[in-house]
Amino acid sequence: MKFGPGGWLSGVRRIASPNFDARPARTPVSLLVIHSISLPPDEFGGPGVRHLFTNTLDCSAHPYYAQLQGLRVSAHFLIGRDGAITQFVPCGSRAWHAGVSAWHGRERCNDFSIGIELEGCDRLPFEPAQYAALARLTRRLRRNYPIRHIVGHADIAPGRKTDPGPLFDWGHYFRLLDRSSA
Repeated sequence: MKFGPGGWLSGVRRIASPNFDARPARTPVSLLVIHSISLPPDEFGGPGVRHLFTNTLDCSAHPYYAQLQGLRVSAHFLIGRDGAITQFVPCGSRAWHAGVSAWHGRERCNDFSIGIELEGCDRLPFEPAQYAALARLTRRLRRNYPIRHIVGHADIAPGRKTDPGPLFDWGHYFRLLDRSSA
């Protein structure tokens, strides 16, 4: 995996999302935000997330989708239950993943962060393949961007968001990162 022009990563599936814009000038990426998502909720493997991130979600296809009508969101990456990585927005651009957010007194986290979605939910554990892929991707991102903090969506939007959820094993994830950097 290597980064090309603008921040597209080689060796991963690429599906371009229209839901991004330019980062503010001279704003380095210093934050990595980990999310979780499943569409429909608690169901995995379908096209819902891809359709949401590409504005092609049929909001009549599932009762839950009605509340997503007109929503324009994306993330830089999605890691499926099998560990497969899909990139939706180049890292040099601002994906619309964090919403109203703040970290260490800085608002608008989308300006200075990269967002990674894990296919998951608050009620089920994540898969070993997801942790392995997330650690690999994090190492690559850290080599290319001055990332100083890794947080969950709940950390930057407390009270509004819960992801990646109570079953995300932060200790395991950080041990994988430490083990591989030794």
